[in-house]
Amino acid sequence: MSSEHPAVDSTYDSQPLESHSEADEQLGSTSLGGLYIGIVVGSALWGVTALQTWSYYREYPEDAWQLKLLIAVAFTLDTVHQIFISHTGYLYLVSNYFNPRALEHVQWSIKVEVLVAGLVAVLVQGFFVSRIYKLSNKRMVLTLGVTVLVVCQFTAYILYCAKAFGMKTFAQISTVKDFSMSINATTVAADLAITGALCCLLHKSRTGIKCSDTMINRMIIFTVTSGLLTSLDSICSLVTIAALPNTYIYITFFFALSRLYVNSLLATLNARARYRRDAAITSSFSIGPFGARPGVELENISALDMHPHSKNIAIRIDTTKEFRREGSADSDTESVRGSTITKEEANPSH
Repeated sequence: MSSEHPAVDSTYDSQPLESHSEADEQLGSTSLGGLYIGIVVGSALWGVTALQTWSYYREYPEDAWQLKLLIAVAFTLDTVHQIFISHTGYLYLVSNYFNPRALEHVQWSIKVEVLVAGLVAVLVQGFFVSRIYKLSNKRMVLTLGVTVLVVCQFTAYILYCAKAFGMKTFAQISTVKDFSMSINATTVAADLAITGALCCLLHKSRTGIKCSDTMINRMIIFTVTSGLLTSLDSICSLVTIAALPNTYIYITFFFALSRLYVNSLLATLNARARYRRDAAITSSFSIGPFGARPGVELENISALDMHPHSKNIAIRIDTTKEFRREGSADSDTESVRGSTITKEEANPSH
């Protein structure tokens, strides 16, 4: 066997391995390590995305075509993003694994993946904003407030890409670090605003009826959980890029952000089946401290359905008997994060 070192990509000026300084080795271990972990985590999350996408199309074949198209586009962009970061990893970790100096040069794929990540973010957040609009009975003030944050976030993505596309080295990229930090900061702000708005609207939809309030509580928990995942990931990326500006550890978190967005969207839609089952169980009777109270029941349940000709995702619960007992005039329509809650007047003929 030959003892010669494998050939290094001739794109970069290589140095003999012995001439690499301790600083180079430290840069390589931290930066390449962050890159590698980001790709591995992103690949694992892409597998979850693929499974959720398959589950969605299997479980909800009668959803509106617009929603199906949204999922198709989101999954396609997420797959393209995974391809780009894998290409980046191959060039840095395989083609140039004996050449830490390759880290000084910016691969085209790592710049393009930022734009793809921005498209995924604005697509998913746009969906949630549309749910807020319908959930709030089309209140423009609340909707516009959240929309402004989403637009600011996407603008930060565009400005970063416009500045970075012509740059060849990471030394040049470091000059636009402020734009990178702006991306993460606006992402945190937009995600928290969306989560907060949906939680408030869900909370205001409480009726005092135990079964519907219990379901709303579950939806609020789900909303907070899914919203905080993307926010925490962006905070970690923001902190690492600020605290360790000379490394690329922040890439570990940034690579996962696109995947978290798509999984958040898919988890929201796929949760409808679980809420449908929970609503069906709850509708049969209401449990009290001494057992079932058959006089309090839900007569008609359609849980979190996306009707083919409807723009809303909603649960409709007809609670005629219970509302008479409670003296309420309304029936509920509830939904989880990314869905809609509306209120419809009970039919007097009931």
